[in-house]
Amino acid sequence: MGFREHSAYVRRIVGIVLAVLLIGGVAAAVVAGRDSDGSSGSTGTAATTVRGVIGSEKAEFFADPETVKALAARGLTVRAETSGSWAMDRLSLDGQDFTFPGSKAPADELRRRSAVEAGPLRPFYSPLVVVAHRNAAEVLAANGLVRLKANGTSKFATRGTLLMGPYLKAAEADRTWQQLEGASGQAELSGTVFITSTDPVSSNSGALYLAAASYVADGGRVATDTAAVDRTAGLMRKLVQVQGAQQTSSDAPFRDFISGVGNPLVLVYESQVASLLTHSRRQEIGDLVVLYPDTTVSSDHTLVPLTAAGQRLGELLSTDPRLRELAVRHGFRPQGAPAEFTAATADHTDYIDQGLTGVRQAPVPTAEVLRTMARRARG
Repeated sequence: MGFREHSAYVRRIVGIVLAVLLIGGVAAAVVAGRDSDGSSGSTGTAATTVRGVIGSEKAEFFADPETVKALAARGLTVRAETSGSWAMDRLSLDGQDFTFPGSKAPADELRRRSAVEAGPLRPFYSPLVVVAHRNAAEVLAANGLVRLKANGTSKFATRGTLLMGPYLKAAEADRTWQQLEGASGQAELSGTVFITSTDPVSSNSGALYLAAASYVADGGRVATDTAAVDRTAGLMRKLVQVQGAQQTSSDAPFRDFISGVGNPLVLVYESQVASLLTHSRRQEIGDLVVLYPDTTVSSDHTLVPLTAAGQRLGELLSTDPRLRELAVRHGFRPQGAPAEFTAATADHTDYIDQGLTGVRQAPVPTAEVLRTMARRARG
């Protein structure tokens, strides 16, 4: 979505080495802007090296050879380490030019450590969604927890709406799949119904999941103090503790889901789904159903410049047409330019709700309140 990686993963190879194992909880080192021989991709001038810490969901974007080329054309080399967004404030930022967490709340804390007067930049965003296997989505729909949308090209629905109110009531009651109509005989649907999310203490998506859930559970009120946290603490604890061990990045549970293992309901970023649809063959997508919570939170990827070089990178990500095009290719929605995302996902509207129809955005508590909520949920 405390915030450090507990294990190292070999990141997707996209033309260059995407990841190396780091010790101490910071996961991958992503290098953008240089060819394999170490030379700059820009013509006739040496690239300025810009160092920073990014959320892992942006690692593939920065490692994309086309991103490397576009940045090099602007005279920049980006060297970035990945970290949980909410762990970045506990890292040493000496020598770093920017941080790039997944939402505004951790960025606000990181901004206090910046000597750059210019404010954070939010070049793109992505709403949280739940991916489900078709049989799970159909069972939830039959029991009033999901509303599925008919697919014009297939007899099967590939997109729908997760009804947060009914879902949270089911979670409060510890409902199991076996108690739901239509689940009998499906061995993969067993045990308590829950959504796999990331560690809310360490991960942006996990923390934002609690922000949306607490908002719905408390009657449409954003938590502003300890008393508000207390009102929903029991339910938030159920949502988290039923999962057992949690990952610190949404990448691993999403890959498990696509490979057919793990829980049938997983919280991810829409950008991960959109990127998969753009880069995969249809048969590789399998029985994926994308559920947009009727109340969700968008992850505003927020770059906090620590130096002038970091500020330059943030401005380019926000304004450079080629870099915006590449961000969209990786599933992100550019700020203030919905037409770009609409055009890029035109072939995938069976899965992607371009206009976020009927989706309500929940306000996010302050970083201090959300940290308290996450710690209470973890127990």
